[in-house]
Amino acid sequence: MAKSYEELVAEARAGTEKTDAGAVHDALRTGEDVTVVDVREPDEYEAGHIPGARHVPRGLLELRSGEELPDRDARIVVHCALGGRGALAAKSLKEMGYTNVANMEGGLKDWKEKGYEVE
Repeated sequence: MAKSYEELVAEARAGTEKTDAGAVHDALRTGEDVTVVDVREPDEYEAGHIPGARHVPRGLLELRSGEELPDRDARIVVHCALGGRGALAAKSLKEMGYTNVANMEGGLKDWKEKGYEVE
């Protein structure tokens, strides 16, 4: 049976680790070894992003992950604008053998609402 976008996202969220903007902010502030990956489109990224975030658009993630994210055991947090694309990205990375991946629920919207810095 065909699945809707909402069903695919719900499955991805159920099968992947979740984190939130506060935890990611704290990890970055304390110097924790974490790679933040922004999977939004280029125009979204250019309009504002988390300082130091790597930009790997969702449509290129599987293609560029080996080059951009060579350590499959490193801590990776993916995010998008709200959390749906991030959940799909986290699921894909997990399926590709990445062992320590989480999706930042609420995405950049939640990050901004908490008043955290954006470049």
